[in-house]
Amino acid sequence: MATLRLALAQFDFPVGAVAANADCVRSLMREAGARGADLLVCPELALSGYPPEDLLLRPSFLAACQVELDKLAGETEGLATLVGFPHSAGMVYNAAALLRDGRIAQVAHKNALPNYGVFDDKRWFEPGHAVAVTTIRDVRVGLLICEDAWQPEPAAAAARSGAQLLVVINASPFDAGKQVQREAVLAARASETGCAIAYLNMVGGQDDVVYDGASLLLDGDGTVAARAPAFADALLWAEFDSIARRWKTQDWPVTRDASAEATLYGALVRGVRDYAGKNGFEGVLLGLSGGIDSALTLAIAVDALGADKVGAVMLPSRYTSELSLREAHSQARSLGVEFFDLPIGAIVDAAAATLAPVCGELADLAAQNLQARSRGVLLMALSNQTGRLLLTTGNKSEMAVGYATLYGDMCGGYAPLKDVYKTQVYALARWRNAAEGSGERGGAVIPEAVIARAPSAELRADQTDQDSLPAYDVLDDILLRCIEGAESQAEIVAAGHAARDVARVVRMLYASEFKRRQSAPGPRVSTCAFGRERRYPVSNAWR
Repeated sequence: MATLRLALAQFDFPVGAVAANADCVRSLMREAGARGADLLVCPELALSGYPPEDLLLRPSFLAACQVELDKLAGETEGLATLVGFPHSAGMVYNAAALLRDGRIAQVAHKNALPNYGVFDDKRWFEPGHAVAVTTIRDVRVGLLICEDAWQPEPAAAAARSGAQLLVVINASPFDAGKQVQREAVLAARASETGCAIAYLNMVGGQDDVVYDGASLLLDGDGTVAARAPAFADALLWAEFDSIARRWKTQDWPVTRDASAEATLYGALVRGVRDYAGKNGFEGVLLGLSGGIDSALTLAIAVDALGADKVGAVMLPSRYTSELSLREAHSQARSLGVEFFDLPIGAIVDAAAATLAPVCGELADLAAQNLQARSRGVLLMALSNQTGRLLLTTGNKSEMAVGYATLYGDMCGGYAPLKDVYKTQVYALARWRNAAEGSGERGGAVIPEAVIARAPSAELRADQTDQDSLPAYDVLDDILLRCIEGAESQAEIVAAGHAARDVARVVRMLYASEFKRRQSAPGPRVSTCAFGRERRYPVSNAWR
């Protein structure tokens, strides 16, 4: 019986950190070799990080990747290592190099280049035209790269060349429905070819994309043999039986909670942690209003970085309620974060007085926005002074319809909830309160009074969000159908929504594109995130 022992490196390989990524591969090679692996597998474009975007247009960057690859190849002895890298060979290819016996033994090129959703592979890469199959310890192994597994032909070509096992390296971004799709696609490839599959995915946050890992092993009959946890760095061990075409795993980490809320929350935590870390921020701060969005953002930040790296700022005005003051203070104390209380009344009054000779008394909307912008000025000053990254706390529902103030509550360098609808915010808050042992602190970390209260910007007396918007369950369903579902207004009305609500929401959606163009990046967690999949013109007469 021919068996093959694999070590699958479900790790983060940051974009542009070529030498550091090579050192990570080197360390993994030592560990895998010491523990008797036959093949170490690293993710798609592990040397360059993914996606390197227009770094791929710089010859010096491509050359640096090749230099590090050559060094790694020279250090291989006994252990075969598969490493993703950008291959410059007249054209640039998304490639995987098989390193063994002190040399680059084989190079596989990605055949299927995705150019949809978050992917722009055709901007940077040429497609490969053949599937690489190699022999390792008498096992025939097909080498595929990400999208190759989503199309039938590359796997079929590998099987025709005698492959018993398909090793698929990936940088496949997370969204809420992705894992179900992956398993269905991979099961189809295994069933079509009879090949077992080792599906290794990168993990980590990269700007506004988050890679979840969640690597998979499938037996030759399409059965899922093992699932790795999402958002966890791990060296995964597995032994492949080439006769039975079945897997046996060793000490795989266990997923404690695989619910949709747990996975989505994990994506947001990982996004904050990696964005702050990769951009050199020692910590973060945010405006804590006493509302649900900032309360959830604070919990995410603490779980991502630890309480000692998080600051919360209360910026009360004359309209801030006692409930907001009390619950914001309570949550900050409960989580143990640094807390500042900076009233904005004097700043707002001074600005209004300065404007009075020109404007007279400010109109209602201008007065509301002046308060939000006064808060933005103070928060950005604190960010500058402390060197902490300012997190903006708005959600997808608000960004969709423009219920946010430019240079006010939109101020910040990263927006953890940017792709999370308001109804999801409530679901995540309830989940987090019920999640024992999650993050730095288990138990209820978001005050129940904040979850139960009517949402309000508190920019005028007795204000609630529903003065300006439909109820959030109605709003979110309309938005979900329009954005993710690409349904027409007529289709949304036919689904049961009032025509006036649909027309109003769609009008606000299109009219707010200019605001979204100026918003902070945030982790993409849906199938149609603003600025990634959804790219609409600002000047646009279509409704």
